[in-house]
Amino acid sequence: MAATTSFSPAIFATSENLAKPATRSFATTNLAPQPLSSKLSFKSLSLRRCKAGGSAVGSRMVSAPAISKSPTLLDFETSVFKKEKISLAGNDEYIVRGGRDLFHLLPDAFKGIKQIGVIGWGSQGPAQAQNLRDSLAEAKSDIVVKIGLRKDSRSFAEARAAGFSEENGTLGDIWETISGSDLVLLLISDAAQADNYEKVFSHMKPNSILGLSHGFLLGHLQSSGLDFPKNISVIAVCPKGMGPSVRRLYVQGKEVNGAGINSSFAVHQDVNGRATNVALGWSVALGSPFTFATTLEQEYKSDIFGERGILLGAVHGIVESLFRRYTENGMGEDLAYKNTVESITGIISKTISTKGMLSVYNALSDEGKIEFQKAYSASYYPCMEILYECYEDVASGNEIRSVVLAGRRFYEKEGLPAFPMGNIDQTRMWKVGERVRSSRLAGDLGPLYPFTAGVFVALMMAQVR
Repeated sequence: MAATTSFSPAIFATSENLAKPATRSFATTNLAPQPLSSKLSFKSLSLRRCKAGGSAVGSRMVSAPAISKSPTLLDFETSVFKKEKISLAGNDEYIVRGGRDLFHLLPDAFKGIKQIGVIGWGSQGPAQAQNLRDSLAEAKSDIVVKIGLRKDSRSFAEARAAGFSEENGTLGDIWETISGSDLVLLLISDAAQADNYEKVFSHMKPNSILGLSHGFLLGHLQSSGLDFPKNISVIAVCPKGMGPSVRRLYVQGKEVNGAGINSSFAVHQDVNGRATNVALGWSVALGSPFTFATTLEQEYKSDIFGERGILLGAVHGIVESLFRRYTENGMGEDLAYKNTVESITGIISKTISTKGMLSVYNALSDEGKIEFQKAYSASYYPCMEILYECYEDVASGNEIRSVVLAGRRFYEKEGLPAFPMGNIDQTRMWKVGERVRSSRLAGDLGPLYPFTAGVFVALMMAQVR
């Protein structure tokens, strides 16, 4: 499936700088290559570049604010699950460990809940609905998990194929499902939440619980000076992976102990004292090996910021600009695609996720390490500058308002024509990609191209900072 154009134009504009070789050649800077030990500090690379006097990148340097205090310790109380205090990078944090051996506690966690309504069948909906259904069945609970969809939704067929049906009361109309549910998991798109939240609230039962897997709706309400109704609880469980991975690793967890996607949870509003147990039960039922506390506001800011940066927008900007850079300097199109998209989505991401960022650098030859250093040092501060701007747009509510307005342009309104979001697969790079992917051998993770790796790791480190 082609990704949609939901990235920030600002990220794309800055990465465009990489598409054209700088007037001052990398080779003439005083970055030059000294063999680095395996204890290379990525931060030192960015600082070294800034000291390379007279460079364009150095003159555009932005200073990152120092972190002067540790994050606030988020505590919570649960009468069902065991809370554990752990230390991560010198900071204490409370977590709940998951596991299939805890499924017998789900009836206690969901006490008072007879029906869980899962609204939507996009990325998270299918996975969460099936995981909840299977976990509750294993716990021998009679709680019903019901899918709620628009009457004309094409997703009815997919939901039926997954084992939900109108006949057994596990599939139905969205509004009937909301009205009949004690826990409503609102897993529709951000734009759909913005357009339909008032009707959702009006159909919810008093003292029921609204469950979110993204804090966007809170951000939208705050930007409009609004809040959630005071007669419902509001919680969130946010898996740290896409829906298909949530389902795949849950199924794998039946055979491999510990498989699953970790989740954060938040209790934003608790009208009857049950919200924390319900949220933790929801996370455990999804198969989360670890569940850690956050706030709904922290979640939506970090999540949307991540999507505009390293998760989606910035990556697209990088591969497009590097593809142009490489082809304009004589590299063949197929090889340029492999050295950008295939490299980042394949070997680079695989190495980072299994061995860490430093392993990418250590896997390079001596010459490759030199190219990595040049790319990293040239990219770090431009990435930092644009990411800073993206974060401020998210924190101020500007990005959320932009998303809502973009969603409303999908339909005709006030005499204006519909302008639905398009796909990003029409550029030359993606056309070349169709050809490359069609001949890719199974298991081919693509080349570890040093310059691409340097730019990507610089982006990742800038976002972390």
